[in-house]
Amino acid sequence: MAKALSKSQVAAAIADKNSITKKQAAEILDTICELAYKNAKNTFTLPGLGKLVLVNRKARVGRNPATGESINIPAKRVVKFRVAKAAKDAILGAK
Repeated sequence: MAKALSKSQVAAAIADKNSITKKQAAEILDTICELAYKNAKNTFTLPGLGKLVLVNRKARVGRNPATGESINIPAKRVVKFRVAKAAKDAILGAK
């Protein structure tokens, strides 16, 4: 399986495609990350890729797989990423 691209590799690819410096491309990536962190509470969408969503999970009873003992898992808030249909179609191929 191929390795994931590093931040510098992504920045280099963006820089080459858009005729800007690698430093400018890295700054753009940092700006997008900052925007996503600040706006995740209200849902942050990257058009064509997906959206970050804040979800409240309910408290539930889980089971320890080693002992079979029941344990209470408290309610918590988690961040999820929902992949856009356009991204799914581009990666998996349209049905």
